[in-house]
Amino acid sequence: MSAKVSIVIPFYNCPYIEQAVSSALNQTYPNVEIIVVDDGSTSYVELLSSYQHRIYYLGKQNGGTATALNHGIRHASGEYIAWLSSDDMFYPDKVSAQLEFMLRNKALISHTNFNYIDENGATVQYSAGTSPMTRREMLLTFQRGNPVNGCTVMIKRSLLARIGLFDERLPYTHDYDLWHRILIAGIPFHYLNQTLTAYRRHPGMGTIRHQGAIGQEIAAVQQRYKRGLHRLLHHRR
Repeated sequence: MSAKVSIVIPFYNCPYIEQAVSSALNQTYPNVEIIVVDDGSTSYVELLSSYQHRIYYLGKQNGGTATALNHGIRHASGEYIAWLSSDDMFYPDKVSAQLEFMLRNKALISHTNFNYIDENGATVQYSAGTSPMTRREMLLTFQRGNPVNGCTVMIKRSLLARIGLFDERLPYTHDYDLWHRILIAGIPFHYLNQTLTAYRRHPGMGTIRHQGAIGQEIAAVQQRYKRGLHRLLHHRR
């Protein structure tokens, strides 16, 4: 039987949630479970009513994206985990193409290219992700910022059991933190240079509203893993 992929969608007062869920349901890959984690929403919950019989709906008190992701992962039954933000969308071949790529490369984690879309769903930039990098280039890039769009990532569940889940103390950079831990553990972070996700830029997105706090958190994560990255970069085989 083909491997099951769990798509975890954290949701908090997002008007785009219906489009995210619809894109997950429209995957060409058949063995998918969709887990929507309602992180204490007070708005737009009614948009999910018509999907209740096709998704797993988990409610919880508001705690932030990392807590919602971890809650969904703990309840997931898939061998692989994909994360979809409630304001983004997967293209129909996202799961099938990325899973095939991971199986072919025996990858434990991978990320892909993506397009930018606007609040109306129109594509405003194609192939907005990073260019393919060597491992060394990726490590150098991580010293400056996060080259990995979290909603393009697919990760084998067994790797999370080994490395740990998202750090719930980090409201904004839980993904950047986890990618560091995976790299420092020596796990190859494979890249599929194919646009499989639509990443939405809109005025209400957290990266705009919380820019100052995000900058401080990025600096703290970089400081935490500075020595680990340095050791990898200067390791002699």
